Amino acid sequence: MVPLLLLLPLLCEGFLQEIPGYELRVQGLVTVQEGLCVHVPCSFSHPWGLWFSPGILYTYWYRHGDNTTHDDLVATNNPEKFVKEEFQDRFLLTDSKANDCSLSIRDARMRDTGTYFFRMERGDFVKYNYKKKMLELQVTALTDKPDIHIPEPLKAGHPTQLICSLPGACKWGNPLTFFWEGDALESLNPNTLHSSVLTFTPRPKDHGTSLTCQVKYTRSSMITQRTIWLNVFYAPQNLTIGISFRNVTAIKILQTTFALPIPEGKAVRLLCEADSNPPAELSWFRGSPALKSTPISSTGTLELPRVGTAEEGEFSCRARHRLGSQTLSLSLSVLFSLQLLGPSCSWEDQGLHCSCSSRAQPAPSLRWRLGAGLLEGNHSNASCRVTSRSAGPWANSSLSLSQELSPGLRLSCEANNVHGAQSAAVLLLPGKSVSQAGVVPAALGGAGVMALLSLCLCLLFLYIVRARRKPAAGRPQVRDGEDPVMGTATWGLKQKSGPHRPPDQALSDGADPPSGEQQELQYANLSFHGMRLRESQDQEATSSPVYSEIKKTSK
Repeated sequence: MVPLLLLLPLLCEGFLQEIPGYELRVQGLVTVQEGLCVHVPCSFSHPWGLWFSPGILYTYWYRHGDNTTHDDLVATNNPEKFVKEEFQDRFLLTDSKANDCSLSIRDARMRDTGTYFFRMERGDFVKYNYKKKMLELQVTALTDKPDIHIPEPLKAGHPTQLICSLPGACKWGNPLTFFWEGDALESLNPNTLHSSVLTFTPRPKDHGTSLTCQVKYTRSSMITQRTIWLNVFYAPQNLTIGISFRNVTAIKILQTTFALPIPEGKAVRLLCEADSNPPAELSWFRGSPALKSTPISSTGTLELPRVGTAEEGEFSCRARHRLGSQTLSLSLSVLFSLQLLGPSCSWEDQGLHCSCSSRAQPAPSLRWRLGAGLLEGNHSNASCRVTSRSAGPWANSSLSLSQELSPGLRLSCEANNVHGAQSAAVLLLPGKSVSQAGVVPAALGGAGVMALLSLCLCLLFLYIVRARRKPAAGRPQVRDGEDPVMGTATWGLKQKSGPHRPPDQALSDGADPPSGEQQELQYANLSFHGMRLRESQDQEATSSPVYSEIKKTSK
């Protein structure tokens, strides 16, 4: 008992640091940001059991340098001891029955920075200060920002929850006030924006907008916040087709089945664009895209280097997306310049029959002009019948005349649409019998055409001089009742020998042929294919008749 009694003063004064069995397990340096919480795990041991000191175990934390004989406590589980006011409800001890000295610190303040030591007491004899190992606490400025947790990807039209939390904050710490702000929340009730959990339904226009969670400490003026940019997934919308000529976008199509006229031969680029996130897969199809149809372009661009009849029809752009697809179509119609074919005329049993055709886009209309009269549409009477029809870019018209035609009468076919007009005429050649009717040019004009015609007449003269056949002795005369001859814009060589003529084309009495010789009448037609006549200001001057009749006689 004597050695034990000698140790009691040492125990009471806390000089047992060197005595084996006293051990403190705690982290040497703990750092916490201002206003946040931190938990410091701690455990201790001592060599004295309950057999030596059966009293209650009390634990204490002191600031280094404080006197343990006074009430300069930081934390304790002894209800009879008082804690400094600045540490009350902020430095807390857990249950010490299991030799636990863990310390929980909340709402850390800058002045809390310092060194702290632990003390235990049991009964009246065991009292020990663990100064061999102490806790160093360092409080730094608040730099952490709130975390915004998004449980799942944001989809337009689908409600979702966002959670804002502050790392290091604890439920039993300084109360926090949350506030949300952003363009995506403009339709929400403001009272719902003061919670750490935000429920809202994103829209496509919310993609790329900012969302901010702001956290404020209730007991202080400290504020921290974090801003994120929303990534909202949404299906294609606002699908458009841009049409460009020479890399310049001229038209943007927003509605489906848009009809677009394109001049023939133009180079066109079709550019399809869609607003979606992530970007949709764009492709082009001829006609409406079927389930397994093959695209003609697997990008949003479709090049048409030269537009023609093969490119007429519907083209569709499809924007395919995992959240949905969208299709936009347009119809190309090719504009053709006026092409007039004819007129061509021939004698039939019922009278003179002429036909005329024209091709253009938009489809042209045809009409006939007989002298000063105008014939158009479909109509019929005793002396005239006009039949007109059209299919696609083609317009056709036929004219049948059973009346007697006077010499010098002009007959023309006229084609026109919104882009212009063209006409070609056939004229009466005086002095020709029906059996001699040939096709003679009309609608030729201009100084250049006359020069070319003169050259052709010279060549014709050389041809006739070299002809081996004997010429006719005279020229046939037009008898009473014979119809005039009509000519068109095509020249050719026509030869009719006397024996092959119809009876009403016999020679006149005053021109008997020489004995043993046959009489022959020769005509020459010249063809100028592909030539375009120069338009004149006067309609009557548009086509002036040019013809030639040459008779060759051999001795």
